[in-house]
Amino acid sequence: MMRLPDAPWGIYVHIPFCQAKCSYCGFVSQVGNEKLQQEYVAALCREITAAGGDFSAFSVDSLFFGGGTPTVLPPDALAQILQIIRDNFSLSDDTEISIEANPGTVTAESLAALRRQGFNRLSLGVQSFDDAVLAAVGRLHRADQAKTAFRQARQAGFDNIGLDLIYGLPRQTAASWQSTLEQAVMLKPDHLSAYGLKLEEGTPLAVAVADGSLALPSEEAEETMYDVLNEFLPVAGLARYEIANYARPDRQCRHNLKYWRSLPFRGFGLAAHSFDRAQRFANTADISEYIERSQAGLSVETVRESLDEAVVIGEYVFTALRLIEGMRFDEFQQRFGQDFRQLFAEPLGRLNKMGLLEKTDQAVSLTPRGMKFGNQVFAEFLP
Repeated sequence: MMRLPDAPWGIYVHIPFCQAKCSYCGFVSQVGNEKLQQEYVAALCREITAAGGDFSAFSVDSLFFGGGTPTVLPPDALAQILQIIRDNFSLSDDTEISIEANPGTVTAESLAALRRQGFNRLSLGVQSFDDAVLAAVGRLHRADQAKTAFRQARQAGFDNIGLDLIYGLPRQTAASWQSTLEQAVMLKPDHLSAYGLKLEEGTPLAVAVADGSLALPSEEAEETMYDVLNEFLPVAGLARYEIANYARPDRQCRHNLKYWRSLPFRGFGLAAHSFDRAQRFANTADISEYIERSQAGLSVETVRESLDEAVVIGEYVFTALRLIEGMRFDEFQQRFGQDFRQLFAEPLGRLNKMGLLEKTDQAVSLTPRGMKFGNQVFAEFLP
């Protein structure tokens, strides 16, 4: 039987607007005019207020504004949303309050305003420090803008700044990726996320690759980029703590750790998802429907799914194994009342022999080879 220990919640706020849609992006986002943005913020604040009564007793220690690009909204709109959350939820004194930003959407003044309002962690979507690569995927900023934005954020008082990078992009080479990493670490970020490109069906980039107008790096080149990444960053003081995430000591992203440790989180906004460890629920992904339902006083939730224990167990193992620390046997026993080593004895032994998993008396974790071929491992534990 699954046991649900008390734990602080995380809150995710989705801002679905961008200056322009990047060619590779499959997220729920769009270019929005001022009127649409105002209507959306009002609907979002109504949703947060309506949920506050049900969740006000729960402690919140991480809050994440994602998108889209949250910083396309003016700082006063972001301040309004943040205040509504403070009014309706119990934020701890040390709550991590993160916001994603495109370097082209911030200024020294707007960054200073965000810091004054209480945002204490900034995630800059840089993706590359190669202007040719940025242009190829429709990014509006250039490398120098990203560096300027980073320095302005430091001057504004942000002492926790992450950079987001992507490898496997068009016009990217192993040498240009090495250069991007070198330029990134010269800024001394506190956190760095680096994901291999996932080609999303129906995106402009997927269409361009299919018709031959753009080419992606070869599998061999992308594997070299992966290897360079994992050789270079630890030497630069950014320790790997998850398959695609690296941080300085005590600078791991607290909010994302909620996902990887299967801890509860509440999502607000368009297409936002929530998880209370027994069920998942999600909001509509249609912005007109979201606003109209909110204006009519109706719930914006359109999906609620009670999870079978086998599904919860599989997802718990899958997300825990993404972490370098792996999954502790005693924590699995505490949560599910079962011995992981008995429940999964066969795949555990086989994956260990294949060199993909390593096991101690306390935990199981991916080997470096397992990190590279994680999906093969995860499939063994999902129902």
